[in-house]
Amino acid sequence: MNGTRDETMPALYKSGPGAGLELVEAPVPRPGADEVLIRVLLTGICGTDLHILQWDDWAQGSVRTPLIPGHECVGRIVETGSGVRGLREGQTVGVEGHLTCGRCAQCRSGARHLCLNNINLGVHTDGVFARYVVVPAANVWVHGEGVPLEVASIFDPLGNAVHAATTHPVSGLSVLITGAGPIGLMAAQICARMGARSVVVTDVSSFRLLLAENIDVVPAAAPESGSEELREAGDTPLGFDIGLEMSGAPEALQTMLDAVSPGGRIVALGLPSRETSVDWADISTRMLSIQGVSGRRIPETWRSVAALVANGLDPSFVITHTFRYDQYAEAFATAASGRAGKVLLDWT
Repeated sequence: MNGTRDETMPALYKSGPGAGLELVEAPVPRPGADEVLIRVLLTGICGTDLHILQWDDWAQGSVRTPLIPGHECVGRIVETGSGVRGLREGQTVGVEGHLTCGRCAQCRSGARHLCLNNINLGVHTDGVFARYVVVPAANVWVHGEGVPLEVASIFDPLGNAVHAATTHPVSGLSVLITGAGPIGLMAAQICARMGARSVVVTDVSSFRLLLAENIDVVPAAAPESGSEELREAGDTPLGFDIGLEMSGAPEALQTMLDAVSPGGRIVALGLPSRETSVDWADISTRMLSIQGVSGRRIPETWRSVAALVANGLDPSFVITHTFRYDQYAEAFATAASGRAGKVLLDWT
């Protein structure tokens, strides 16, 4: 590391089950033969991180502690393992947070995003809310020249948006997006860019709906809008062709089910914090399709994200706040307030 080797680093830490995080000095990890050590520059706070902070039902059933959380980042390589090829110190990189086995039937068929032995960075193993992180070289994405650090820091959630928005063709169709968080807003931007006939975004936060005004062709519905108002906003009286449920709120899923047309296709990316019930008879008789989406196709989605950004897509409007890492309590409170888009932590 430029002739010096840090022994400890600041890190956000969850020592055991329960709400909260603490800032600690942790040992700097060392890369193995097929790993790289990354100096973290910027990290994004994701909805998953809020689940972990609050220790809700999902976190209790999914998270392994003790843990350094976090999975969205941009950084620079400072050390490579002896077996690493094609990567070098000083490269600006992002990290694919799904650590896949490479051996199971899904991985061997090219569907790494469906790995049967997947380990999630910052959920099952130490993540990026620290000054340094070690990851497998296979999970490193090298950013192209000219990508702003702020945009590079959100390639992970932008990849989620691309994955969701491209699950079904949207050109010439009407799209409803429930949840105007950063991923929902970026998905709206992508759907508009891909030629959707109409795109409507709804959320309970008026602040987030204001952010949607940055996407010229996307009307944002009022927080209290029902299915009829949403259909009117989208000029689609029979219902929306495509629905992207990005919030995880049970109420939003029901709004989505009411607003899509017979034969409509719904992509569900949001993570509910509690059990959700739906009317399966209605889904069956109206012949609706619901598909879950998580993460990114590896590495196809990363390539798509890079191509979109290189061709002028600018998702930076979703970034509303940046805090120093030692201001993490204020940063997490801001991210949870509903009056923010993407919130970043600066580790420089």
